[in-house]
Amino acid sequence: MKDKVVLIIGGSGGIGQACADLFSKAGAKVVLAARNKEKAEEKAKQLNENGGNAYVIKVDVTDLASVSEMAREVTENLGEIDVLVNAFGTGLIQPLLDIKPEDAKTVFDTNVYGTFLTTQTVARYMATAKKGRIIMFPGILGKAVMKNTSVYSASKFAITGFTKALVEENRRSGIQFSLLYLGGVATEFWDNPKVEMRVQKDKMLTTEEVAKAVYYAASQPGQSVLNELVIQPDSHQMV
Repeated sequence: MKDKVVLIIGGSGGIGQACADLFSKAGAKVVLAARNKEKAEEKAKQLNENGGNAYVIKVDVTDLASVSEMAREVTENLGEIDVLVNAFGTGLIQPLLDIKPEDAKTVFDTNVYGTFLTTQTVARYMATAKKGRIIMFPGILGKAVMKNTSVYSASKFAITGFTKALVEENRRSGIQFSLLYLGGVATEFWDNPKVEMRVQKDKMLTTEEVAKAVYYAASQPGQSVLNELVIQPDSHQMV
């Protein structure tokens, strides 16, 4: 990954920051794009102090101008984007009749429309370069549903369908896609008051484990592609 440009959207979150650690150690130019620029800057400072090459960009994934400026700035200053890691999203786990319409809209705007904007925008550059890897996070709820996840699962199934269609659309573009179906990961996701589920974080996947999977997907040799990967905590296994 030496000198590869890796754009991590969601760079202020646990998974994004764990990914930044691994890619930085491998010599990549890491861009942490996030709404919370201050938190991303703390991580970039840490990486750079340890010999890394990290940058920070503030972005609103639901705003086309913001996303377009992010991609332009990265490309002009660092070069072609080799890897896009769409490690962002917002949660909502509540019974259907308790969900406020504005909360549902936020989930769809962020998880679905935001993923559309970031992917379309970066894919334009990758199509021109005829290369690039895009890593998506539908999570396990983009593959199987649970009680009280109607809206959130709908947003994640949308990412699964979106990505599978893009694979068909980009067979000759040089762009490769990976879908990571992750079970419960111990992140700040569970601290959201709109996520009404009791969990035991100590029995969940760690962000470091997830980052290894992301790095594996991004560093496949030659024309190899990691299409899909399911990782579950052993307490959540499903076959």
